[in-house]
Formats: sequence, structure tokens, C-alpha cells
Amino acid sequence: MNEFRLENKNGIWMRVTDYGGIVMELHVPDRDGAFSDVVLGFDAASAYGEDSPYLGALVGRYGNRIAKGKFSIDGKEYTLARNNGENHLHGGIRAFDKVVWQSEPISGDGFTGLRLRYLSPDGEEGYPGNLDVGVTYKLTDQNEWIIEYSATTDAPTVVNLTQHSYFNLAGHASGQNLDHEVRINASSYTPVDENLIPTGQFADVEGTPFDFRESVKIGERIEDPDEQLKRARGYDHNYVLSKTEPGALELAAAVCEPDSGRTLEVLTTEPGVQFYTGNFLDGSLVGKEGARYRFRNGFCLEAQHFPDSPNQPNFPSTRLNPGQSYRSTTVYRFGVR
Repeated sequence: MNEFRLENKNGIWMRVTDYGGIVMELHVPDRDGAFSDVVLGFDAASAYGEDSPYLGALVGRYGNRIAKGKFSIDGKEYTLARNNGENHLHGGIRAFDKVVWQSEPISGDGFTGLRLRYLSPDGEEGYPGNLDVGVTYKLTDQNEWIIEYSATTDAPTVVNLTQHSYFNLAGHASGQNLDHEVRINASSYTPVDENLIPTGQFADVEGTPFDFRESVKIGERIEDPDEQLKRARGYDHNYVLSKTEPGALELAAAVCEPDSGRTLEVLTTEPGVQFYTGNFLDGSLVGKEGARYRFRNGFCLEAQHFPDSPNQPNFPSTRLNPGQSYRSTTVYRFGVR
């Protein structure tokens, strides 16, 4: 395992390991210029073991859940690990977050970065096809963390890659995230059943606790007696992004932490974003500087195709065929207000 430090001209810096492509630290300034590390994580790469809930990691082959760990391509059924109750989650037991990627530092005009590559062999975690995956991290002088994904396959397969950093813009050890103000550019979301698998429906956010079209504090409605919130113990839902055209790199979400003034904008080419409020953090993880990560101490905005898409014909397809190239871009842009 190797570690890398990416830094821009404004003093923002991040520590990355090629184990799982994990972002271990990310230091950004507040409105007074004071820097804090705003991602949850551990001091050492070796600590990101079996029990880490994907802190800072690259996720694949398939981010999010696949119902009952099964899907079919051209009439042939494939069986995956059931590592989340009766469902498959985030690529399986030894998925992209638990392998060492080939790594190469890169730099260019206005950025420093890291190029990662992993060849996932046919049959790994049950998925068909040899999948050649590339991920590039760039930290720019515009205070953007750009993630560029690519993949090719030699057999029909499914692909849904994402990044699973847990953010707390007050600082990773600052406790609950409920005062963060969130806006999500989506007028609908995909409701889930009791196992957090999408029902296949699209639900309007209008008049519900899921309406973030205008900025709302995370804590303002998270305890509403809504069945969807009860099932997920908070927000853990896929939002259907309002796009001017499919695949356009557009604003998906914006977050502000009012005390520090730190802001985060998320732009993506993906059709969805999973908004997760750290509902399954329980205090058992001791992270950097001895911080104990408790219930709702961090949030995720995971740009993605929709959960269980291989089993949902009305969702955007995640199928990748030989001769095609999977390409996706997500940008995390930091600022102050």
C-alpha cells in the first residue's frame, strides 16, 4: 500500500491511499481561513479493514444494493455475495474498496492528482467479464476534487462506480451533522422497501421530508414520522437528479455548514445521488485523533446510477457491453459563505 498527498496552490490538501482508493484526509479552510479535515477516516491505511463502512473508499463493481444478490443478462442469472442482509451491497465482500489499485501520481496545469487502475477478473464477486477500471483524482486550484471514472469489459456486465467519502464540514470530529444545510437538485426520489431496495417507483418530493429543492437543515425533518425515514433510520435514499440532458455535468447538490461557513457543491454526469446521513454509525469506530464516529456524525453524497438497476427495467441501464466505454465524472467543489 502507498499513500499520496495532493495539494493545490490555496493550501487545500488530501491524503489518499491506493488501498481502495481511499481518501483518508481532506483539509479545507473555513470563512476565517482556518483549515480542518472534513472527511471521516482512520489514521492508518491498515485500519480500513473488514469493519470500515466504506469510509472514503472507491465503490464497485456496483455501488449500492442489488436485491437478493442476483441479476440476469440475456437470460443468464448471476449470483453475488449477500453481504447486506439478503442483498448485495457495494460490490461484495472483497470489492473495489478492499483491493490495492495500481497507482501513479500525475500533475498538470492547475492540478495535482492520482491515476488509479484495477483489473477486476471475470467472476470476481460473481460478476461476469474482465473489467478494466480506471479512476483519476484531481485536486485543482479552483478548489475542486474531480473524479473521473472509466471502464471496459470483454463480456456483458453491469457497472456502477462511486465514491463513498463521509463529510462533516465542521470537521471530522465535530459530532452530528444535523445543522448542515442541504440542497438537492431533484424533484423525485426512489422509495425503498423494508430491506432498503427500491420499489421501482418514482416518488415526488413535493410536500414530503425529502424535498431539498431549497436548502434545509438535515435535522429539520429527519425525525418526521415518515415510513421511508423510519426504514432507513434517516436519509439513505437515491435522488433522481433534474438534468437538462442525460449525462450532462451539472449541479446535483449543495451543502453549507453555517458555523464554519464551509460549503460543498457536488456536480456529476450521473443520473442520481445517494444522500446518506450516517444512520448506521454507532460509536464503535474510533477514527483519526481518537474521534469516535457516532450516529449521524457524517453524511455522504454518492453520485451514481440507481440502486438495483439490473433488476429494475424502468431505471437507467447499468449494462456495459464489449466495445463500449463506461465514463463518469463527479466534482466536489469546496468554498465558503
